[in-house]
Amino acid sequence: MENELTLRRLTLNDVHALSLLAKKTFYDSFTGTCTAVDMQQFLSYYYNEATLAKEIEDDTMQYYFAEINNVPVGYILYKEADAIFLGVNEKKSVELKRFYVMQSHHGKGIAQYMMNHFLDFATKNKFSTAFLGVWEYNSRAQYFYAKYGFKQTEARHDFPIGNTMQSDIYLIKEF
Repeated sequence: MENELTLRRLTLNDVHALSLLAKKTFYDSFTGTCTAVDMQQFLSYYYNEATLAKEIEDDTMQYYFAEINNVPVGYILYKEADAIFLGVNEKKSVELKRFYVMQSHHGKGIAQYMMNHFLDFATKNKFSTAFLGVWEYNSRAQYFYAKYGFKQTEARHDFPIGNTMQSDIYLIKEF
């Protein structure tokens, strides 16, 4: 089938492709918001194959590729988490940790497909809340998440890219 969009759980065989995709999508999303040196150090530290292999092997983490005709064009990472800082620690929570689509594939329904998968997972596994951190200046992403019922909280966290300090706001959705 032409242009078939699928989601596939990652295995260790995918670590090289994940590293390339993670570096590309993060760079495309945040280039110009920090120095080139800070960006390269961040990409090398967080998206190297050894680090990503450990994450893929971690049974608590759910990594998926969004693929068109078996070619990765986006990825999603989520896990059960303690949201004590949001005041919902008594509830079963799932955190959306990473959510990226290649810029060349924005506007093609891939993000919606991945979000529907994530919300289906949360519902089927009886999570009471889902939460995520999003860069305070990423209004496009904030708007996207709001369409799915995520609401802004007062909680924030620092997100340094090397020596460049940035800040994420937390969004939460209750089921």
